[in-house]
Amino acid sequence: MSTASRGSDGRPLKVRVKTARGRTTSQQKWLQRQLNDPYVVRARREGWRSRAAFKLLEMDEKAHLLRRGMRVVDLGAAPGGWSQVAAKKIGLEEGHGKIVGIDLLEMEPIPGVIFAQMDFLDNSAPARLLEMLDGPADLVMSDMAANATGHKKTDHLRIVALVELAVDFARQVLAPGGAFLAKVLQGGTEGELLTDLKRDFAVVKHIKPAASRADSSELYVLATGYRGRAGQSDAESGESAGQG
Repeated sequence: MSTASRGSDGRPLKVRVKTARGRTTSQQKWLQRQLNDPYVVRARREGWRSRAAFKLLEMDEKAHLLRRGMRVVDLGAAPGGWSQVAAKKIGLEEGHGKIVGIDLLEMEPIPGVIFAQMDFLDNSAPARLLEMLDGPADLVMSDMAANATGHKKTDHLRIVALVELAVDFARQVLAPGGAFLAKVLQGGTEGELLTDLKRDFAVVKHIKPAASRADSSELYVLATGYRGRAGQSDAESGESAGQG
């Protein structure tokens, strides 16, 4: 149950969540934050599956990541907010480009998006992904986060380790010139991640969308201009983006 104070025009100003049997304090705070989050409200109103859609929309506006006809991989895709944004930006409903979403969890279908419920760490995952995309990817994006422990340093190390695994996957499926986008947490050790990325990408930087909560240490690492694996030829890389 929740209550809301109202302004002079009768509209609710802030939702307050009442305590309930079996609900912890942290759960109550999370629920209250969700109910009062303007991005959550907008997502419901505009038909996005999660508030995370606005993060990708804002980052794309700044960095121009998504282009018509791209081949895109969405790691940790469920519930599908990022895949929705990518589908709109690359012209998927008009038959341009391809998107493959990967997650351990189930995801409700999105028109045109290919979804695979699998572990991207499986040895067969890169080959399966390339087959589903009909070629290498132009963008690998990840909004994945490791399960939180509540210990800030531990959580930071776990998400950096997860991103490192996503980077390794991206190296196996990206076309030369491709890009990688992933969520990280501020905490110091992400500097080593940037150094690693700079060996294979022309430009590496951090980006923090306005939709990220102000009190969150969340930010994203964006790497563009993938140089390709050693020995990978242009012929092996397939067609470039914009021809899908």
